Amino acid sequence: MDKYSLKIGDRTLTLYIANDLVLQSSGAVIAQMGETMVLAAVTYKRADPKNKRDFLPLLVEYREGTYAAGKIPGGFFRREGKPRDKEIIYGRAIDRSIRPLFPKGMTDEIEIEVFLISYDMEFEGNFLGAIATSAALTISEVPFNGPIGVMRITYKDGNFIPFATNKEVEEAGFDLVVAGTYGKFHMIEFGGREVPEDLILSALEYAIPNIELMINLQEELREKYGKEKFEPTKLIYPEGLYEDVVSLAKDRVLDALLTPVKGERNEALDNLKKEIISQLSEKYPGMEVEIGDILYNYEAEVMRNYILENNKRIDGRDLNQIRPLYAEVGLLPRVHGSAIFKRGETVALVSTTLGTKEDVQIMTELDVEDIKRFMFHYNFPPMSTGEVKPLRGPSRREIGHGNLAERALEPLIPDEDRFPYTIRVVSDILSSNGSTSMASVCGGSLSLMDAGVPIERHVAGISIGLITSGETYKLLTDIQGMEDFFGDMDFKVAGTDRGITAIQLDIKIDGLKMNIIKDALQRAKEARGEILDFMYKVIEKPRTEISKYAPKVATLTVPINKIGEIIGPSGRNIKSIISETNTKINIDDKTGKVFIYGEKWEDVEKAKRMINEVAQELEVGKVYLGEVYRIEKYGVFVRIGKKEALLHISEFDVNPVKDLTQVVKIGDKLLVKVIEIDELGRVKVSRKQAMVGGVERLKG
Repeated sequence: MDKYSLKIGDRTLTLYIANDLVLQSSGAVIAQMGETMVLAAVTYKRADPKNKRDFLPLLVEYREGTYAAGKIPGGFFRREGKPRDKEIIYGRAIDRSIRPLFPKGMTDEIEIEVFLISYDMEFEGNFLGAIATSAALTISEVPFNGPIGVMRITYKDGNFIPFATNKEVEEAGFDLVVAGTYGKFHMIEFGGREVPEDLILSALEYAIPNIELMINLQEELREKYGKEKFEPTKLIYPEGLYEDVVSLAKDRVLDALLTPVKGERNEALDNLKKEIISQLSEKYPGMEVEIGDILYNYEAEVMRNYILENNKRIDGRDLNQIRPLYAEVGLLPRVHGSAIFKRGETVALVSTTLGTKEDVQIMTELDVEDIKRFMFHYNFPPMSTGEVKPLRGPSRREIGHGNLAERALEPLIPDEDRFPYTIRVVSDILSSNGSTSMASVCGGSLSLMDAGVPIERHVAGISIGLITSGETYKLLTDIQGMEDFFGDMDFKVAGTDRGITAIQLDIKIDGLKMNIIKDALQRAKEARGEILDFMYKVIEKPRTEISKYAPKVATLTVPINKIGEIIGPSGRNIKSIISETNTKINIDDKTGKVFIYGEKWEDVEKAKRMINEVAQELEVGKVYLGEVYRIEKYGVFVRIGKKEALLHISEFDVNPVKDLTQVVKIGDKLLVKVIEIDELGRVKVSRKQAMVGGVERLKG
């Protein structure tokens, strides 16, 4: 394979031309950094004129083979199954990076398969997969207005780090993946710990010259390996059809668009479409798809012109105006925390569930088995859009939106030492009219506080839209569905009053310049502040007590060398404690941390005391309270907590004792002094010495 390398900072990007390996593809490239390698292959199918469609059937599939990390899959079948959430999220990011760069109106089928084929646990396959995809499209026959450059950037000690590793991102708490062309951006994904807008803008500025270096390299590949691009297939309108459709629609489209309620607006537009198709069916038979396409584009043109000319939106709002807000917490009596968040016709019902250590999600990723104690799941049922269709498993969109909301809230989730619960947040969208993911962030924050999760601040999310005409542009705060469909941008920004925690940029034009991004971030900051003020009025801070239906949790740390003693032979000791206290107990044998869960605080505290009794270290020379549990001729055996000790008859009293049964009985409590602990851990005590002095401290 021919290979080409590019050095940026101390990182080297290498591209391999893989056409000789993936022989049946239109273009194939392998991107490598470190020992991570990602293969992207492009295939296509020309549109059949008989099977008309009015959209681009682009499919991006990203997969990670476990062999890439030198592992064999788990499970019965020992092979990869359906894509994991991470693979879906990476595939969606690659899709958003390239989709705006295909010719407008193109209807040919395009499939891009991206495979992680070697993984060094440092460099991720998301940005390398996007680079390989861009290069493969660039040298293929597929029309593509690229190439693009893609970077993963973090920030540490005052410096930006290009092509950041997983470890660097984790330490910095700043993860930016950005795709773009010369001076324009097509995709931004960000997650961070309340990062100020200025720092994100500086990171984007830093990315521009490095993105251009990657584009220049791919242009060289185009010159040497590029195939002739085919002419994209588009819908062809018969002569006069466009004019006839517009003539019938022009006096009614704006009235329909200005209908204030989404359902009524959609119904008015659907009825208009049916009427026009009916009126033109005789003159233009079989042209339903073309008429629908003309109407869609005309409706977009009317809406966009209305906004540009009037500085007003179709629902009557000003450009920077947020729809009416409503929220309520604690409305679901049996759940641990709940909230309704409503913005216009978008409604999210969000619940929080507190679980035990047993409820963590075990992430079987390629590098290490990770434990996830905070989860956010997003559901988008058909009722939310007034549709009739069967309920299925989570879609790619649902997984992506849930991941975005999770990224937004995760930086505020307290660590396990402070709040030893597993936390699951679920957002069920009851009604959708734009930016349901950001409504889920707001509802999630409210729900967490209602559940008593000690997050320090609220997190709010907002989506900023865009309408462009040449160099003129208008930003739209809090876009609704129609503005998303017909607009140029969906810029989702979430964060606190201190900074940004998550960003996701989705555009339909050929890129955003820095001035638009800067203005959009400022607009989002202003809107976020307004929403946060509203949220703090609903619930100002986390509840001081968790729900009576949530498990009660206590934690303690015991010496690691005591864990075996706490568990006991065949688990006898720990089973006894669990049975006696009606609790669940998890012990981390690496840290010595013990988690105790129960329905009642008194049960949890009792289990904690019992474990402390077993874990406590007896010290020679100190006095403890022991309980007699066995009497022999030569002495008595006492329990100090869970420890057993021998009190010899000679050490029972200052005066000689001939028959112990005459002076002590089972269950008696005696003060005893530890006088010896041998190499096997056996303990000898003295009541006599405890009586005559030498007492340092009384335990038990």
